[in-house]
Amino acid sequence: MSSARVDYIAPWWTYWLNQFPHVNLRFQSLDHTFKPQDENYQQSLIFLGCVAAAGLGVNLLCLAIYLSCLCCCRKDEEEEESKKSNSCCVTWAAVAAGLICCIAVGVGFYGNSETNDGVYQLTYSLYNANHTLEGVDSLVTGTMGGMQSGLKDHLSRLDEIFAARGDFVQTLNFMQQMADNVIKQLLGLPDWEKAKVDLTAIADQTAYVEYYRWLTYLLILILDLVICLVACLGLAKQSRWLLTTMMVFGVLALILSWASLGADVATAVGTSDFCVSPDKFLMNQTKDVISSDIVHYYLYCSQTLPNPFQQSLTVFQRSLTTMQMQIQGLLQFAVPLFPTAERDLLNIQHLLNNSEASLHQLTALLDCRGLNKDYLDALMGVCYDGVEGLLYLCLFSLLAATAFSIMLCAIPRAWRQIANRERDYDDMDDGDPFNPQSRRMTPSHPVNMHSFGSYSSSMGSQTSLHPPTQTVSNAPLTEYMNQTALFGGNPRYENVPLIGRGSPPPSYSPTMRATYLSMTEDQIRHFGEDFRA
Repeated sequence: MSSARVDYIAPWWTYWLNQFPHVNLRFQSLDHTFKPQDENYQQSLIFLGCVAAAGLGVNLLCLAIYLSCLCCCRKDEEEEESKKSNSCCVTWAAVAAGLICCIAVGVGFYGNSETNDGVYQLTYSLYNANHTLEGVDSLVTGTMGGMQSGLKDHLSRLDEIFAARGDFVQTLNFMQQMADNVIKQLLGLPDWEKAKVDLTAIADQTAYVEYYRWLTYLLILILDLVICLVACLGLAKQSRWLLTTMMVFGVLALILSWASLGADVATAVGTSDFCVSPDKFLMNQTKDVISSDIVHYYLYCSQTLPNPFQQSLTVFQRSLTTMQMQIQGLLQFAVPLFPTAERDLLNIQHLLNNSEASLHQLTALLDCRGLNKDYLDALMGVCYDGVEGLLYLCLFSLLAATAFSIMLCAIPRAWRQIANRERDYDDMDDGDPFNPQSRRMTPSHPVNMHSFGSYSSSMGSQTSLHPPTQTVSNAPLTEYMNQTALFGGNPRYENVPLIGRGSPPPSYSPTMRATYLSMTEDQIRHFGEDFRA
């Protein structure tokens, strides 16, 4: 069994993954042999998933520390330079997160497709191999049934017909010995059913799991892309509720990325352990059922290896040839004497012809080239496309975790900047929308009520003022007087509106200003009420 494999060479990444530490949950080091039924080996793969879970914990802890520092250690929001630098950082962080997320999704689509192609090639090879084994089993069963039942019945009837001829009876006994010899050779062929391995069931289960794995990753890829795009939309629209929602979904996507990373690493390492030495694993699995020479013949299929079934097939062929020669002699010499024997002899000849056809088909199916090709195709699909796709999926998980970590760091800063900007807008709305400087004035400062006296007096001379029926607050008038005092009676500000009105006050002259200053407080109040009406 020292034949070297020249048709299959494990890729370098399987050797690299095979060197990953294999440690069980009790932190005991294990060898790197593929033993899926061993509990310690299963724990070593679970340990790799636990490492990914620890990475998720560290990632979330770092994010929590960052958000805590961001909330507790706030800078002075009045510094414009600091605001500009924070806005620039948020913008570049959003750009970086978006680019990394798009790259991750592209890598994920490629890895998902490669893994699916590898698993499809595996299942296709399993179906072909199962078809070959079923064909061998069907031919062996059919031939043995014909020899044991059909041939035996015909020979029994011929024995009764040829009872008077001892030489013919002796020929029939010789044919029975040849039939028993054929049955013995067929029984020497391996019984694949004893292996208790239904390749069709394995292929069906593998295809079922692969379909949902492929669909799950497809949904994860779409979810990551949607979260990234909506987060960018929230930053562009400066929508706080969109950013808050995407932050929650970003945490979910981060958890999914680390979980998929753990599952992919464990699967890739386990598959690589098999790909490094697949022959050894299969020979260990079949050593109690099938001879090691037979397994070695199909795994390597070298021209220098002898066919372990050659002797049985040769004896089968010779026995059939001898029986056909005996039937030809009986048809030639016994039928003229015993015409009733012709039917049974022709049926035996037909049975032998069918058995010879089955022999040729059996020889072709038992040849190593068919099963060996299916075996190599399965290895190529799993160890090349499958493991390579898993590595790309691992890269996708790492890039997605990085992108969402950056996004989760940038969203709180953007959210706070939006809140500060909205607060600034609210402060501006509290003052005169046409005069931003007025919001900086303190409304509690005393105001000279006589500064608008001449204005009320002049208006009173033009229009008769009637006292209002209810008390009117002079707060808007006070604000207006503040504006007049601020502008200093400069004619350039004559279009500044009254508080609560949409039209500017009438133009005035220096003479009118003197009249304004001479108005009493009651006249000012009455004029303000009439002017608002």
